[in-house]
Amino acid sequence: MAPFDMSIGNGEGDGARSRCQVWSESGLFGIIVSMECENEIFGYVFSNAALLEEALTTPSYRMTYPQAEDNQRLELLGDAVLQLLATEWLFAAYPKDKEGTLTARRQHMVSSAALCTAAAAHGLGGRLRRNRGAGPLDAHAKTLADAVEAILGAAYLDGGKPAAEAVFAALGLTENAAQGELDGNPKTALQHYAQALKPPRIPVYERVRTAGTCDKPVFTARVTVEGVGSAQAQGGSLRQAETAAADALLKKTK
Repeated sequence: MAPFDMSIGNGEGDGARSRCQVWSESGLFGIIVSMECENEIFGYVFSNAALLEEALTTPSYRMTYPQAEDNQRLELLGDAVLQLLATEWLFAAYPKDKEGTLTARRQHMVSSAALCTAAAAHGLGGRLRRNRGAGPLDAHAKTLADAVEAILGAAYLDGGKPAAEAVFAALGLTENAAQGELDGNPKTALQHYAQALKPPRIPVYERVRTAGTCDKPVFTARVTVEGVGSAQAQGGSLRQAETAAADALLKKTK
């Protein structure tokens, strides 16, 4: 690929320019652009540097600079953009998968762990604007995952869907899609089982009772799949009880 030069504004208002080396290549979502300059991140160069700055500004930064805009609004937008792009990719890549399987794949693709891995691979932690007294970021810190979503939202505002697609492609999240087949969560497995029935069914969960004490509650949950049966189980939380109930019903089907 032959590089070419592109000049972009640095947002200082007097027409000052910064020089970037640019490479382009064809990707799943069209042209992916990679530039080496201050306004570049995840292979995309922002025309509006202020959007990137906001995306990199964590809520903790406002403890030192209260007037700063943090990235929470962009994170909200970016989460929606991420869900859309991941779903579009899965819909095209796995045309025979049912809804439940696609959902499981998407959960793996866009999980906080996957976003943190992508952030670490691109050295995102070192570019975040954080409180002056903040310590080192943990590799799995939610702050990193939130920032990735904020950057996606900022890219969408800066260059529309093609810009967000370029960032999405650079993140490498699609490599996690196959892990959706390996999800060991009984609730996910039961959902797959129910949706594979003819006609497809949906597991229905209900809380039967809550007992125990405030310190040690005991929840009882029941799950029912029409035409298959039901099962109930207990757990220290409602989620644990539902998971145990799903596991119990799965065992009845074997």
